[in-house]
Amino acid sequence: MDAVHSTTTITQVVVHEPSHHKEASCSLVQHDVLEITLHGPTLILTIVAIIVSIQILQPSFTCTLLALAPLPWIVRNDYKNFINLGPGGTPSTFLGYLKIAFLRLFALSDPYTPAAISEKIFPVIGFYQRSHSWLPERFGPRPKIAGIAPQRQIDQPGDEQMYLKLRQALENLAIQQPDSFRTATSCFEKKGLALFAQSPINETCRGEICHVHHSDRSMHMNLHPDDAKIVLQKGWGERHPLARGGWMKQYVPREFLMIYAPRNRSELEVVCRIIEAAGFWVSGERFKLEVENDELSGQEIRA
Repeated sequence: MDAVHSTTTITQVVVHEPSHHKEASCSLVQHDVLEITLHGPTLILTIVAIIVSIQILQPSFTCTLLALAPLPWIVRNDYKNFINLGPGGTPSTFLGYLKIAFLRLFALSDPYTPAAISEKIFPVIGFYQRSHSWLPERFGPRPKIAGIAPQRQIDQPGDEQMYLKLRQALENLAIQQPDSFRTATSCFEKKGLALFAQSPINETCRGEICHVHHSDRSMHMNLHPDDAKIVLQKGWGERHPLARGGWMKQYVPREFLMIYAPRNRSELEVVCRIIEAAGFWVSGERFKLEVENDELSGQEIRA
């Protein structure tokens, strides 16, 4: 085969990281379509090889070989997509890729439909008492999401200043209420800033409420099913592909959602309200997540 061309969609999320933060910024590149192109003499040689193989081998065997021929390029392309998502909860190795490829077989086919809850849960109702009025509709279409572990937002990048404001708000909360909350490295991601409940009432990874992703400024969190339903309906996030309960709880809880990166100050305020609901589900406590009001350099984005 003379040439192999990959048609790619490239989304770069460039973040200028503060000096005290150790995570590296990255560009998220995803290859959408694999195209194999044969030119001139190579095309002729390929046709001759097919004719000869049909004469020498069984036609069915030849057809099988032809069908399997693109497989190495497909696997290579898919593996590159996995690596390009950056570090996450799964090692960035080929064995890690094989694990994720296996888990895809069980991934949710519809991440926008709320989970069906049949058993009793506590708290019985969500932080916002099942009210839809607390959450506005998110402007524009949903962003494109890729991956499982890591799972990342690859377009509609969040604003850098909003990301930094959110980090500071989480750290301030832990400082102001040390008996209830703390910040540390995410238990799910094994990197990145996360907010934890000191005395969780619902099981998550060591009481993790939420964590933020430095590469794309999105976040994952655990939400009461009532609150999660409204978040999904209003377009602010989607369920994690493995958040289906049962034996898959060993990876993430059934209540695990991705929340899209805030693009402006008003979206950041909405995300803070969602984090308050997540904190209520994990800790049982009500709190206010305050964002500093000094002048911001981020610009509002209209998708």
